[in-house]
Amino acid sequence: MAEQKTAILYRMVLPEHTCPFGVRAKQMLEAAGFTVDDRILASRDEVEAFKAEQGVATTPQIFIDDARIGGSDELERYLAA
Repeated sequence: MAEQKTAILYRMVLPEHTCPFGVRAKQMLEAAGFTVDDRILASRDEVEAFKAEQGVATTPQIFIDDARIGGSDELERYLAA
């Protein structure tokens, strides 16, 4: 039986804006066969709190095997490796 690949994706989905990089990251993960734990940051306060907690400047942020991969560009490099 194949090993289940899972990823946690934190991405911004606000009433007035859905982050296109978060959408792209989710599509890349699903295309690579990952089950995505899609964690929506639904307000500016949630986004800012997450960024401060993680010490990052941007969302989305992707975690695989409890390790932070980074944003969508880093994910693309990770999946290509």
